[in-house]
Amino acid sequence: MLATNKSSVLPPPPRYPAGAYGVGLGGVVPLIETNNTLSNPSGPEFRFLVGEGTYVLKEDLNLATPPPHPSEAPVVNPNPLATTPQPATAGTKMSILSLESRPPPFFYRGPSATTLSLAGGTSSIQEHPSESRYSTEGGMSSDDGRAASSEGPAASTTFGSAPAFGEGNSLLAPTVSKDVNKKKKPKNNVTKSNSSFISRVIVNDSLARKLTERPLDGLFAFANINRAFQWLDMSSPTKQDYLTKILFTKAHCLCHDVNMVTKSVSHIDVIMGFSTGEIIWWEPISQRYTRLNKNGIINNTPVSEIRWIPGSENLFLAAHMDGLLVVYDKEKEDGHLNPEEEGLIASGSGSEGELSNGSATSNGIRGIRINKSVHSKNQKTNPVAAWKLSNQRINAFSFSPDNRHLAVVSEDGTLRVIDYLSEKLLHLYHSYYGGLSCVCWTPDGKYVLTGGQDDLISIWSIADKALVARCQGHRSWVSALAFDLWRCDDRNYRFGSVGEDGRLCLWDFSVGMLHRPKTVAPTLHRGSVSSKFTAPHRTDTNTSMNTDGKGSIPEDEWEENVIEHAVQPRAVIPMLPPVLTHVVDSHPACWLAFTEDAVITSCKQGHVRTWNRPGVPTGNEEKA
Repeated sequence: MLATNKSSVLPPPPRYPAGAYGVGLGGVVPLIETNNTLSNPSGPEFRFLVGEGTYVLKEDLNLATPPPHPSEAPVVNPNPLATTPQPATAGTKMSILSLESRPPPFFYRGPSATTLSLAGGTSSIQEHPSESRYSTEGGMSSDDGRAASSEGPAASTTFGSAPAFGEGNSLLAPTVSKDVNKKKKPKNNVTKSNSSFISRVIVNDSLARKLTERPLDGLFAFANINRAFQWLDMSSPTKQDYLTKILFTKAHCLCHDVNMVTKSVSHIDVIMGFSTGEIIWWEPISQRYTRLNKNGIINNTPVSEIRWIPGSENLFLAAHMDGLLVVYDKEKEDGHLNPEEEGLIASGSGSEGELSNGSATSNGIRGIRINKSVHSKNQKTNPVAAWKLSNQRINAFSFSPDNRHLAVVSEDGTLRVIDYLSEKLLHLYHSYYGGLSCVCWTPDGKYVLTGGQDDLISIWSIADKALVARCQGHRSWVSALAFDLWRCDDRNYRFGSVGEDGRLCLWDFSVGMLHRPKTVAPTLHRGSVSSKFTAPHRTDTNTSMNTDGKGSIPEDEWEENVIEHAVQPRAVIPMLPPVLTHVVDSHPACWLAFTEDAVITSCKQGHVRTWNRPGVPTGNEEKA
C-alpha cells in the first residue's frame, strides 16, 4: 500500500525529448540528411493553367537543411509556444546568375522625360530640370532593379546621367589599378580558414572541370538556408551536387546578393548577411573571403536584407534589424560608428546625427536620421554611410530602375521612398494593417509594389504619389514579389507573389485597369504636428524609444516637411484578383524568380521547384 502511494506522487514522463539535439528517447542518433536530392514529381497538383498555357513542374531540388552545430547549446524547451526569443532565420533565399544572358523582350530603357499619371496628365519625377536622367542604353537583368552586366570597368556607372552614389566625395573615388580587367580578391582563403565563424567548407572535387565544361548562358544559383550557403549549377543534369557548400558555426545566413557589374568567367562577387550582424564578401571561383562588421563592431543586430548599390563595384547596402541602413565598402576595414564625432555634411542635407525630413512616433521614425553621411570626410573605414529609418526592423528594400530612388519597407507597416543619392526621404506610406515584408519596382519605375502581413499586395503610383490598387489572393502573409519581364510591355505588367500559405499567385494589371484614387490631401509634417490619419494599429506619441533602451527621441530633434500619406479605406481603392492562385508547396514559400523558360519558387524547408513555361519541355516526357 505504501509503495502504491509513493508511485502515485511520481512526476509524469517528460513530454519532450530530454537529451541533446538529435538524440532520440532510445539514445540512438537519427540519420541527418546532408546531401541535396533531386526529384521529378508528377500529377495534376504539379501543373497549373494560366491564359498563355500550362506551367508544369520540371523538378524539385531539395537543399539539405543543416542541423544546429554541436557547439550550440541544446534547446532547453522545444515547446513551439514558448516565448523565449529565437535566433533570426529566413528560410531559403536564392540568387540566379548567368554570365552570358540576353535581355528579356521588355527591359528598362528609361521612360520619356514625363511619366504617365492616372490623373490624365503627365508628371515628372525628375528632381533637376537640367538633368537628363534616363538613357536608352543598358538593360535590366532582374526584377529588383540591378543593372545588366558590363565587361568594362564600370565602377561608378549608372543608367543615364544619374550620378553615382557618393559622387563629389573624392575620398570615395575608386583606386585605379594597372590592369583594369583584374578584379581585387578578398584576402582570406575560405578552405584554409581557421576562423571560428566558419565550421566547414566542402568544395566539389571536379569544380575546375565543371566550370570549364558548363555553358556560359547556363544559370548559377546561390542559396542560403539556415547556417549553410550553397553554390549550385542549375544547368547541370546533376544540379543536386553543389559546387561549394559553406557551413557556418552558429550564425545563420539570412540574405545575400551577387554583383552584376563585376561578374565574369573568372570572378564573381557575393555578399552575405548574417544573424550576428556580420557580413562576408566571398569570391567563389578563387574561394577567398573577407569578413566585415566583425563581431558587430558597427552594428550587432541581424542583417535582414543586403544589396550591391547599382553600378558600384565596391559599395553595398545592408539593412539591420534595429532599423539602420548601412553602406559598406567591401575593401575597407571596419571602424566604430560614432555619429557625434562626425562633421557637417553637404549643404542642404542638415548635419550628421540629425534627422532629415521627419518626426518620431511610438512605433518608428518618420524620416531619416543621418548617423553618417556619404559626404563625410571620414571615409578611411566602414561604414561609408549610415541612416536610421525606424525603431523597428527593416524587412526589405529595392532600388529603382533609374538608380536614384530606394523603396524601404519595415515591420512598423511603412513604405519609405528615399532619394538615396541626396539622402532625403521623399514619401512615407502606411500599410492597411500590420508590417510590410517585401517590395519591388515595376521594370519602368512607375509603380512600387509591397506585400505584407495584411495578406495584400499594394500598388503605389510614383507619379500620382498614391495607392492605386490592392491585390487580394493570398491567405497568409506575402513573403516575396517579382516581375515576369517576359510578360511585360510598355503598359501591361505581369508579376508573381508567394506567401506563408505556400501559394504562388500571378497577377496582370495595366494603367487602364486603375482609376484615379479619391485623393485625401497628404499630411505635411512640421515638427511635432501629427497626422490626423493613422493606421488602425498605430498611435502617436511625442517620443520614440530607442532600440537599445537608452532613452527616447524627442520630436523636436527631427527635421520638417516629410510628406506622409493617409491610409486609404478599402472601399475607395480598386481590388484586383489574381489570374492564378496555386499551392506550390506544403511549406511556407519564401522566394520566387522568373527566367525565360520557367518560374522558380523556394520554401522554408529547402525545396526549390522549377515550373516550366507553356511549350517548354520538362525532360520528363521520355521517362514517362
